[in-house]
Amino acid sequence: MTTPLPELSRIIIADKVTTAGGFEVVTASEVECAALAQRFDLVSLSGLKAKMRLRRVRSEFVKVTGEVEADVVQRCVVTLEPVPAHVKEEFSALFAPDHLIPKEEEDGESDHFQYLGSDEDFPEAMPGGRIDIGELVAQNLSLALEPYPRKEGVEFTPILEDVGPDTLSLTEDTPPEPPRQNPFAALSRLKKPS
Repeated sequence: MTTPLPELSRIIIADKVTTAGGFEVVTASEVECAALAQRFDLVSLSGLKAKMRLRRVRSEFVKVTGEVEADVVQRCVVTLEPVPAHVKEEFSALFAPDHLIPKEEEDGESDHFQYLGSDEDFPEAMPGGRIDIGELVAQNLSLALEPYPRKEGVEFTPILEDVGPDTLSLTEDTPPEPPRQNPFAALSRLKKPS
């Protein structure tokens, strides 16, 4: 069974990255944007671009820092109407050769990582000495998206304890329904005092 190719793929050979570093720009095509929009359940995605700096650190590691930017249209979580937004987010990632990545069965951190310090991100693998900076851009675009997009002016009204559950208001302009009457209230008025 083969692994499907990422919607946005740009391969960098790790051995070609120097300590001085270099810059890469990833610009997604319309087809790639459409595929990523489907992956992330967006109405639309356009203008996806990322600028990155790649440099070798500690001999075998590659540090990637950059910024991703795009125009997205998400669905409002309340009304399902389109919510356009411009996202712009900085990101960083550390990559290491496979033999330096601790296996799941190993307890704690591997000896290889003791010198990295706690301020570094846990490194990602670069199988075969290759880094897919396109997929890195896609993942960081996903993290930059608003998790609960709402159309401007649309909000939930808190449900009061003495109000029925069907009185959820979608906007401030929607008047709340009156509280429901207890069906036994009329009977209690008819009851004669003893």
